[in-house]
Amino acid sequence: MSDTATTAREFLTAFKALPNAEREAVLVELAKDSELFEDLADIAVIESRRREPSRPLQEFLDEYG
Repeated sequence: MSDTATTAREFLTAFKALPNAEREAVLVELAKDSELFEDLADIAVIESRRREPSRPLQEFLDEYG
């Protein structure tokens, strides 16, 4: 596992160990950062659509371009 992945897992473990009120406070602060919030929203969309079938870019461009 890479150092980045290890750090991410350690952070998540620590976050999950927080009491609910503190976890909520962290999430509120994260959401206040508009760039970070946009990144999180993008990641959520990507993850929710990850298993959808893909199609060639040219096909999309022909349809919508």
